[in-house]
Amino acid sequence: MEYEIKRIHPAGIDAAVGKADKYRELNQPAEAESICRDVLAVDPEQQLGLRILGLALSDQFGPSTGARFAEAQQVFARLRDPYERAFYGGLAYERQAKAQLAAGIPLASVRALFDQALARYAEAERLRPADNDDAILRWNSCVRVLQATPGGTVGEGETKLDWEGDFVPHER
Repeated sequence: MEYEIKRIHPAGIDAAVGKADKYRELNQPAEAESICRDVLAVDPEQQLGLRILGLALSDQFGPSTGARFAEAQQVFARLRDPYERAFYGGLAYERQAKAQLAAGIPLASVRALFDQALARYAEAERLRPADNDDAILRWNSCVRVLQATPGGTVGEGETKLDWEGDFVPHER
């Protein structure tokens, strides 16, 4: 028997996206990923489908998930809203950094991922809608992880980055 993927009906996209979000809530990111791929096969620019796919991919990050990380970055880069591109791009870097720390990879090898997350959160903070502090909350979470991790503070001879003054936006 030959197996092939079936296409969903365009009228079912909204319900499918809702199901994908629910599967993420149930900690079943592979199911959410599959549904989002079905949605995006019908509507490649479906913004909520892209966001949930990127989040489902990042839910699955581990110590050797470079391909998933790269795909999550590509998915988030397709978000139309500049704030969402910056915020979710930062989230991908943050989650990859934390997954690598949890796997015992030294902070010195992971710090660049946190730096990229912080750069994107700084950008998102500037672009944020009124009364939306999500980028600040994520920034603070990264800083607390860095402060709590041995070697997480800037040591002697290291340059402290000024994210507010020297920010260079990432390539799009």
